[in-house]
Amino acid sequence: MAPKRKSAPPTAESALEQLQKSQTLKLLAIAETLSPKDLPQSAKKRSSAASEDSEQNSDTHPAALEADLVHYKELFSKLRFSYVEQVTKEKFLRSITENPPRLVEAPENDEKEQEILALKASLKERKLEVAEILKQLEDKGTELSLRYEGLQLRTQQLESLPKEIEGLEARIIQLKHEQTPGSDNPELSLPLPETVKILNEREAEVAALNARIASLQASLPNRERELEKLERELKPLETQRNGTVAAAKEAQRRKEEGGGIGDELEERGRWLRASEQALKEMLEV
Repeated sequence: MAPKRKSAPPTAESALEQLQKSQTLKLLAIAETLSPKDLPQSAKKRSSAASEDSEQNSDTHPAALEADLVHYKELFSKLRFSYVEQVTKEKFLRSITENPPRLVEAPENDEKEQEILALKASLKERKLEVAEILKQLEDKGTELSLRYEGLQLRTQQLESLPKEIEGLEARIIQLKHEQTPGSDNPELSLPLPETVKILNEREAEVAALNARIASLQASLPNRERELEKLERELKPLETQRNGTVAAAKEAQRRKEEGGGIGDELEERGRWLRASEQALKEMLEV
């Protein structure tokens, strides 16, 4: 047997079509079952403003549903009262028409009274439980209503997304055609992650250079003071050098003239030149 083909994943268009399909909400279906459309005309006539709003909105508006609920509560309350009245009359008539008549004693009344009080207490607890359940249902209904409205709003936004995406794609193509020719520098055509990485490296290098410059600027006053001190020490040496150079020239002149002290001055001049060179190297002048 040939292997079954896997179904293609749903596209954005198919998802939007699925969301746009009309779906009947369960609450609206329940509201239709509670609608008093099958009641007699006498039961349908209600004078409240909420009932009129309910009829105008086909019993689907929250206010209309609440009005219907109040209406049914009133009907059930009247029905219960009528039922209790009829049952009481029936029991009374049976008790007085029996042969012999049934007589109820005071202890029996007290027992029935206690039983009725217990039933009323139980009924009260049940009513509280029902009220709590109704409150939870109301809160959950409000939450679901808000979620449904948000879903409807997001669906409307999603409907406009395909056209916006097409427009952006066309804009991208247009910008690619309009952009200037590419540069020979490969770094200008790098994707964003590599560009960000190179930018971070350059920023780190700049930060290191700034720190180095700040360190040198902080040490500059000390260097200037040292330079001034060396210049002060160098001035006597320069004066001595000038004197020595002059004496050496004089000795050279005398030597050429045949003087007797030329060798001594020449030796002294060599020593002073060596001292001058050593000082220059030491002071980096």
